Amino acid sequence: MAVEKKKRDPEAKKAPAKKASTEKVPEKKAAKPKPKKAAAKKEAPKKTAEKKAPAKKAAPKAEPKAAKKKAKPAPVIVRASSRYVRVPPRKARLVADQVRGMHIEQARALLQFSPRGAARDISKLIESAASNAENNHDLIADEMRVAEITVDEGPTLRRYRPRALGRATPINKRTSHIAVALSPEGENF
Repeated sequence: MAVEKKKRDPEAKKAPAKKASTEKVPEKKAAKPKPKKAAAKKEAPKKTAEKKAPAKKAAPKAEPKAAKKKAKPAPVIVRASSRYVRVPPRKARLVADQVRGMHIEQARALLQFSPRGAARDISKLIESAASNAENNHDLIADEMRVAEITVDEGPTLRRYRPRALGRATPINKRTSHIAVALSPEGENF
């Protein structure tokens, strides 16, 4: 029985200590937060109402529009494109890389004497873009340069060729989408 008393005594001492600590905590929580939260909630709507009212009375957004008017106008870029051209894109890119960035007169001379088949199609496309510059934008075609030229892959026409011993081998006839952009000579991109 002596053992039982020792076990009960420490438990008895711990229990009142816990009660005392739990009694103090609710008093603190109950007393302090309630008045502060209520006051904060009442003040918050007033502040938002005050903030909204001056925002509506603020000056109109005329300043950014004035800044946009002062900006330089965008340079004119004249575009022309040709789609489904029966030239493989790999071969057309060889010609396009030579012409990119050139003055239009130099590009015409290079394409006129180029032995590649894609040169004729690209030459026609550059002439079309030059005509667009004259007719649509009132620019002088001879003062333009090739700002951009891209060659993208189009759909492939799949054909088959008969071969020995009754076999057939595929032939891929590739197509290209070519796009040219001309800009005035003085503009840099």
